[in-house]
This record gives sequence, C-alpha cells and structure tokens, in this order.
Amino acid sequence: MGDVTEAPVPQVDQLDTERLSAYLKEKLKDKLPGFDGAVRASKFSGGQSNPTFQLHTSAGTFVLRRQPPGKLLKSAHAVDREFRVMQALADTGVPVPRVLHLCEDRDVIGSMFYLMEYCEGRIFWDAALPELDNQQRTDFYEEMNRVLAALHSVDVDAVGLSDYGRPGNYFERQFGRWQEQYRASELQKIAAMDTLIQWLGENLPPDDGRVSLVHGDYRLDNIMFHPTESRAIAVLDWELSTLGHPFADLAYQCMQLRMPADGGNISGLMGVNRSALGIPSERDYVARYCERMGIAGIDNWAFYLAFSFFRLAAIIQGVAKRAQDGNASSKNAAKLGAFVEPLAMLALGVIEKES
Repeated sequence: MGDVTEAPVPQVDQLDTERLSAYLKEKLKDKLPGFDGAVRASKFSGGQSNPTFQLHTSAGTFVLRRQPPGKLLKSAHAVDREFRVMQALADTGVPVPRVLHLCEDRDVIGSMFYLMEYCEGRIFWDAALPELDNQQRTDFYEEMNRVLAALHSVDVDAVGLSDYGRPGNYFERQFGRWQEQYRASELQKIAAMDTLIQWLGENLPPDDGRVSLVHGDYRLDNIMFHPTESRAIAVLDWELSTLGHPFADLAYQCMQLRMPADGGNISGLMGVNRSALGIPSERDYVARYCERMGIAGIDNWAFYLAFSFFRLAAIIQGVAKRAQDGNASSKNAAKLGAFVEPLAMLALGVIEKES
C-alpha cells in the first residue's frame, strides 16, 4: 500500500493561533481579566463570506471574524464596517453581540479581523421552522418583523453613523455597485441576468428621501434567538450594512421567502401553505412592517423584489468566482454558481406578474 497523505487545509480554514495569542494578550490585557494568552480555535462551517472562528480562552469563549486571505473585490468583506456598526448599535433596540477589538493590521494573521462575544442561542436554517409549533412560528416571524422595524428606526446621527453611507439615490448606487461586481466576477454569459440588469436600469424608482441603517442580508439564519424564547438576542453578519433605503431589507427578506426550500444557502417557502403553519403571508408581513413604521403602503414593490433577486445573484456569482480562485470560505461555494440563473429567472417572473 502507498503512503497516506492528508489533504492540505485550505488557507481560509487556517488561523495562526500562536501569533494571534501574542497579539491578543498585548491588546486585550485590560479588557479581558484572566486572559493568559492561550487560544484554541475552531472554524464555523456555515457562511460564505468572512471566515468565522470560535476562540476558546482562559477568559471565556469568543468569536473571531476575518477577511478571507488573497485578492478581494473592491469594498467586499468589510469586517471593519461590521465592527463599527455593531459597536454603534450596542445601546439601541437592535440586538447585537458585544464587540471587543478590531485589528486592521493584516500582518497579524494575514487579514483584517475583529473579536466579539460568543452568544449562546438558537439559529434556525429552515424558513418553515419545523422545530416549532404554529404559535411559536407566528411569534418568531413577528419578532423578525419587530427587529427589522427597530433597525430602520435607529437614529443614525445619535449613534454616530451619519457618514456610514453615501448620499443620493440608494437603489441607483446599489444597482451600479452590484452590476460592476457581477461583471467583475462573471464566469460565463447568462442571458436572464443580462435581461434583468437591463430592466432594472430602465425602471429605477425615483429617490423618495427615505434613509435608514440597512442590514443588507436580513434573514432568518442571520438572527440568533434566545435558547427558549421567541426573542432575538443577536443580529449577525453586518458586512453588507450601510445607510440606504429601508425597503431594500424588507424586500430582500420577502424575496428569500419566495424561494424554494433548497435554494442554495437560503431556505425559502415556495409552495408552502403558510397559514397552515402559522406563518404570515407576504402581504400581511409587509402590512405589519408598514404599521410599525407608520406608513400606508409601498409602491414599486416589484422593483424592490426584482432588485433583491439580482443583488443576491451578484453576491453568489462573487462567491463562485472566489471558489474558482481558491479564496472561498465554504466548501460549498463552487456549487453556488448554479443558482445565479434560476435567481434571475425568478426575478423576471416577479416583473412579469407584479409590475
């Protein structure tokens, strides 16, 4: 028999704990009493973007999020922005983990990273919430709606985030950004994406002046809930957050719920009898949000939904490109590219039926 050789550990799964230990011992000696510098790290398997590690130390358990190593697309993997926004939201009605330290020195572990508390709770991956009963499902969706409205009601000036995004038409800026990023990571021509991009460019809604803090990836599995209650204790993954239009977050969440249950790394409710499960319809969910925000309704809903599909497709295309380049955080990243065309087709379906 030949020699058995172990496969090399991908670079995104590696963490130089020796250098990290020395750095944290110096920087956090005042913040973490009892920390002796020793660090044991294990990588979380979920997520496609910023590699995330659980750190076990003498002072407790913490979470480290870093940029992936290697060449990155412009403005992608902004862990410094994640750190800043969670720090700003610490004393608001939006539940976030307590952040401890941001390291912008890429020489320590090979990329920028930050450290935050480890929250003990539940994360649900299936939008149908099969683990819960009907009343609990109703309560969890109501809680997601409440937290989203709380996020969009944050006084960005009061929390020091007035410069967290650029002025001007949010959807115009976002369309330009994601079109550019999609083209930069395009591996092959996809006709449905080209058609969708053309329609979005021709149907950009006028700027209505609404500006709020937006999460950018607001969905069920980016929210940690209390171990036994239907209460959110931490909204996670703020990498795509910015100042923007609040309807972008709402449409993005509703877009996900229109997707099939096995839609890549997102679980949807396509074909599911929501009322039989105690889950609100899209119409009722949007109406409840509008009630909380004190608005009568939402115009241009088809655009917001179609844009959400396009943006997700562009993000997934970027993940697929990183997989080809060897920089992706998840082992499933390479498979995600197959979802770009179906997402574009779903968007075109929305345009046909609802615009």
